[in-house]
Amino acid sequence: MSSVAREVANEASFWILVSLAETSKHGYGILRDVELLSASGDRSVSLKVPTLYAALDRLERGGLIEVDREEVVDGRARRYYRSTAPGRHALAEEASNLEGRARAAREALARTTPSTHTSVAAQR
Repeated sequence: MSSVAREVANEASFWILVSLAETSKHGYGILRDVELLSASGDRSVSLKVPTLYAALDRLERGGLIEVDREEVVDGRARRYYRSTAPGRHALAEEASNLEGRARAAREALARTTPSTHTSVAAQR
């Protein structure tokens, strides 16, 4: 697995790239977007600020995102990031990999009988 593929497979990096796929965003916008986009049932990804900026730094060094612009709002610098063509390509590849893994899991489960689906608690 290449270092780019490994980075995109990281959950935080994956959701950041998803967030930036359509338009550029600043850090707080990315945090909010990741939580909304990743919501599934009762679970969502909630990034901490240090985790976000460490991931943004890795993604930028890897050429998957870049700084779009900087603004000063209420005396504070606000940096906007956008995905790059290699970043969108890497995200598309990871989405395809995830789809393939999910398909393989569904097919394996479909080949089993309901009696083989016992819970860990039932086995004790």
